Amino acid sequence: MSPSETARGAREQWASRTGFLLATIGGAVGLGNVWRFSYVAGENGGAAFLLVYLVFVAMIGVPLVIAELVIGRHARADAVAAFGAAPGSERWRLVGCLGVLAATLMLSYYAVIAGWALKYFAGAATGGLWRVTGAEFGGYFRGFIADPGQPVAWQAATLLITMVVVAGGVQAGIERVNRLLIPILAVIVVVLAGFALTLPGSAAGVRFLFAPDWTALREPKVYAAALGQAFFSLGLGVAFFVTYGSYMPRTFPLATSAAIVAASDTMFAIVAGLAIFPAVFALRGDAAAGPELAFITLPRIFAEMPGGVVVGAVFFGLLAIAAITSMMGLLEIPVATLAHRLGLSRRRATAFMGAGVFVLGLPSALSYGALSDLRLGSRGILDAIDHGVSTLLLPAVGIGAALFTGWRLDKALVLAQADFGGSRLGIVWLWLVRLVVPIMTLGILLQSVGAL
Repeated sequence: MSPSETARGAREQWASRTGFLLATIGGAVGLGNVWRFSYVAGENGGAAFLLVYLVFVAMIGVPLVIAELVIGRHARADAVAAFGAAPGSERWRLVGCLGVLAATLMLSYYAVIAGWALKYFAGAATGGLWRVTGAEFGGYFRGFIADPGQPVAWQAATLLITMVVVAGGVQAGIERVNRLLIPILAVIVVVLAGFALTLPGSAAGVRFLFAPDWTALREPKVYAAALGQAFFSLGLGVAFFVTYGSYMPRTFPLATSAAIVAASDTMFAIVAGLAIFPAVFALRGDAAAGPELAFITLPRIFAEMPGGVVVGAVFFGLLAIAAITSMMGLLEIPVATLAHRLGLSRRRATAFMGAGVFVLGLPSALSYGALSDLRLGSRGILDAIDHGVSTLLLPAVGIGAALFTGWRLDKALVLAQADFGGSRLGIVWLWLVRLVVPIMTLGILLQSVGAL
């Protein structure tokens, strides 16, 4: 019996549908919904970007979430084996391999940014961050990320926390922790948004997020950014839903669960935007500040607003928790693959992958300090890896997953696994996966690399 067949027989399962939903939402909700969404939306026209993003979530994101869950639940195996589960589909394992690679690469730099968030939470909670004033927040941030030791130490801290949870297993580790943390995250982001909307001048931030400047839709970069954000935020293209779907009992309604996860992830990003942009505009910040928005612009705003010391600590707590819940999902992908392909215990696989990801992430951790002169094209190391993964590798794996589900797996099996049966909605979904998802994704992927 092969390692994958052994794994299939002993596969763990989610204890309850609620636990599965919270764990999957936790894996999807993360830095992409707060840090990345805010600066990408700020750089790409606000409401116009949001509109394109919502269209992509509906037409590409939700169909792909369902497709990946179908692949995982059907195979009940690791991501690599799942793409080889159909007879004669061994070559499709390459898609699973690329998904695991994407998850590992993403986690390597994701842990670095999560470390920034944890560092800022510690600084905000203890008061060290608030001893900085005015324009000095820029110097504080740049001094921190250029330090030869601090980014690495905080990167290690986030990885250790994540490893402890993942080593505990699907039910006792990932599901249990997300049951606790996701409701807390939901309350925090709603409270922050409510507070931001009370600030004088906050209406300008609301308009920025919801009143489109239609001329922005002429910019090709808006579409590439929205597609990359949809994949990054939902966790598509990294075999995340394939892996979590493999732990999904047949009794859980798949399509409905996928819609709940996608809607929750999208709503979290929008509410996070309402927590950020009204505050930015109320206190005359720069919405297009880029990746530094959360770490330079917002601390300065928090320092100026009434009660901002508390609000800032809560915000960075939100950012750190959201990052770690996503890291659990990202780490589970290569851990599950390694454990079930090589027959390792979960603890050994977690330790091995955690150490490997830490080493792989060191160049990203040092990309603004000791390795700042090392460029990949026009980008620094962390930015280049992020750009390559989110705009190239994730869409490519997404196309592979869509083609595998739509054309390689048996039609009746796919519709049954997705709980559509022979319904019209199921047929619409299947043709979205077969044609619309790969064609739209490929077109924007080619556009993003300048091939159109």
